[in-house]
Amino acid sequence: MIPVRPAWSFDATAAGPFSPSELGEILSPESVWGDGTGAGVRVGIVDSGVDNDHPAIAGAVKGWIEPYEADGKLQFRTEPHEDSSGHGTACAGIVLSLAPKVEVYSIKVLGGTLSGTGALFAAGLHWAIENGMQVVNLSLGTTKRDFYPILHELADTAYFRRVVLVAAANNMPVPSFPSLYASVISVASQDDPDPLHFCYNPSPPVEFSAPGIDVRVAWSGGSYVRSTGNSFAAPHIAGLVARLIGHQPHLTPFQVKTILRAAAYNVRAQPSA
Repeated sequence: MIPVRPAWSFDATAAGPFSPSELGEILSPESVWGDGTGAGVRVGIVDSGVDNDHPAIAGAVKGWIEPYEADGKLQFRTEPHEDSSGHGTACAGIVLSLAPKVEVYSIKVLGGTLSGTGALFAAGLHWAIENGMQVVNLSLGTTKRDFYPILHELADTAYFRRVVLVAAANNMPVPSFPSLYASVISVASQDDPDPLHFCYNPSPPVEFSAPGIDVRVAWSGGSYVRSTGNSFAAPHIAGLVARLIGHQPHLTPFQVKTILRAAAYNVRAQPSA
């Protein structure tokens, strides 16, 4: 059970507006997002699976990966799979609502109760890094410190290979990984439903906020539900990152984060003089 407002939810009126940097002054929505489709960008959804038949997904899944252990060895299923809960479909649907031409890869590491093992989580993330994903949405995490080192190593590997990891903060006010790593883009919820009104948060551990409170999301069986959680804020940023990379594919994760900060609503929306 999550609280009414997930932990680290953001109130844009409490921080900012900030003075735009020189970079922010020259940015416009057109220069940042381009045509806004994310065409050709490969986005990994590490989650409970993605329902490729859902109207919000409409066949956008280009690959299915499901790590599992058999006879003491890690293996991967690559045949199409279903969404065990609806959560992964919700995240993929949000990404596609912002970047409708991305190529989605469903990396299934969670079961029907949104539970899974740290080992399978790490295996799914490792697959994403090694197999050409450009953006990876991580609306999940672990509080178990046993997995801190391996997930930290994977996050750093992604960073230096130009793979942008977007991670949701925990819904409870407790440390969780990988959202606390500096090499990922960490995201929490805000009330404002406009995805282009995402905000920069100057107070760690969360860097950005995006819609995540009472949002309408795709769910199992072709349905839609309204839900609240930092899980749904992260794919809003992942979708915007995919649009950005689709328009400017040369960008590094550092540059992506810098541009997001400059383009954030509470940075660029300055009051008139």
